[in-house]
Amino acid sequence: MDTNKALPLAGIRILEMGSLIAGPFAAKILGEFGAEVIKIEPPVAGDPLRRWRKMHQGTSLWWQVQSRNKKSVAVDLKSEKGRELVRKLACSCDIVIENFRPGTLEGWDLGWETLSALNPRLIMLRISGYGQTGPYRDLPGFGVIGEAMGGLRYVTGYPDRPPVRVGVSLGDSLSSLHGVMGAMFALYHRDVHGGKGQYIDVALYESVFNVMESLIPEQDFMGHTRERTGSSLPGIAPTNAYRCNDGNHVLVAGNGDGIFRRLMKSIERDDLANDPRFEHNEGRVAGVQEIDSAIEAWTSVRSQEEVLAVLSKAGVPAGKIYSAADIMSDPHYEAREMIHDMETKDGTRMKVPGVVPKLSGTPGRIREAAPALGEHTFAVLRDLGLTDGELNDLHEQRVIA
Repeated sequence: MDTNKALPLAGIRILEMGSLIAGPFAAKILGEFGAEVIKIEPPVAGDPLRRWRKMHQGTSLWWQVQSRNKKSVAVDLKSEKGRELVRKLACSCDIVIENFRPGTLEGWDLGWETLSALNPRLIMLRISGYGQTGPYRDLPGFGVIGEAMGGLRYVTGYPDRPPVRVGVSLGDSLSSLHGVMGAMFALYHRDVHGGKGQYIDVALYESVFNVMESLIPEQDFMGHTRERTGSSLPGIAPTNAYRCNDGNHVLVAGNGDGIFRRLMKSIERDDLANDPRFEHNEGRVAGVQEIDSAIEAWTSVRSQEEVLAVLSKAGVPAGKIYSAADIMSDPHYEAREMIHDMETKDGTRMKVPGVVPKLSGTPGRIREAAPALGEHTFAVLRDLGLTDGELNDLHEQRVIA
């Protein structure tokens, strides 16, 4: 990789005024593709993500992934002097990212009206639980709540058990991805069609709702409420997880007409391969229990490795369910540079996820490890024209750290 090649967002400056996941994850992605990301953190405590989940020497491992390629500027937003510094910073930025509860920034005179008046070219990405308008706008909203309201939680799990979490903070990360899309749309519009900024209003529940496939027309047109179905894919058969004799499972997606016939022949069930009931998907859906039983009768007396070898040879989409350990030892992940060795600020080496999506000409990259709290405060504010004396005074007043 040519590390001297300009990244696609080189020259774009971002002011991140968010914490935890949704806003910071969006900034992380933009930073990986060249944007300069200035992260505002409260002095002393910093972003709470610094202390979430597994820790190493007092800092979260998650922090090392979420905050790479960022500059940490510790400013007290509850102080008017601190807020004035942020206003000055916003004047030099292309994009502001925030995920406070709606109205919080307005209460600090840091809202859209104020900042866009100071910098008409500014783009503001606003991520919140329920959006900037509507009867729920003032309610607190986390990713899990967005997943529930967006319809995802209801359909996740097994029909005889309560709905379950999907395993990661999907509501937050989906909102981040929608935020990145919105920011890029707005940036293009500003630079190609008129030179004026705008704000992007991303709601957690709407980001989840946007990926819920045909949930609404099924309900409206057919009166069908999609329910939890465990590991199977309802309406598309066969697609399920099947038990092997070594305690592992294999996911099999044999739902194309030709694929189904190859699957049945590979498990020595020519009778089902040639059964006219199962020639097309509608018939297979009606007889999915019979089909699933036949597949698991075959997988349950074979190892996962043996099952995958047979199905791969037959051209049937199948795969194991990867754990983190599986991911780290997988040759395809390695070949695609999806696991990076990174050195943290304290000299610790650790493996972290790579960068996606992969651009052929200007791929994103990890340029800097996640910053220490306030590591860049003086350097960034000095660029605004503040003298060392002024910076030291603000430090003594605990406005900055």
